[in-house]
Amino acid sequence: MQILIDTQILIWFQLNHPNLRATALELITDSKHTIYVSDISLYEITIKQTISKLPDFNVDITDIITVGKEDGFNFIPLSHETIAEYAQVPLHENHRDPFDRMIIATAKAHDLAILSTDEKFEGYQHYVPIIRT
Repeated sequence: MQILIDTQILIWFQLNHPNLRATALELITDSKHTIYVSDISLYEITIKQTISKLPDFNVDITDIITVGKEDGFNFIPLSHETIAEYAQVPLHENHRDPFDRMIIATAKAHDLAILSTDEKFEGYQHYVPIIRT
């Protein structure tokens, strides 16, 4: 399976955080699966670190990329196709987070399932495959 992990999963994986459930960890580390990270997640982390919204995650972005590559993650750069797809992502009243919506657009544009712990992603199950742990 080809899986795009959301930003929270990326952070928890890099921290070996106890909130990362065993099922998610198994999916990420199983060599049968190809794991992707959107560059949008890197952008989100950088912004949130700059404005002190990630006080427990003070890892340099270049280290995140290096470790991600060592872990076998594939990074997806922002493309015109993904930006165009963003306009098609359903807009739900209770979920307007632009980073999440761009991750959803990335998954759709690249035909990937999304691994997330965020219950709001379930509202897009009809649009892209969602794996929620």
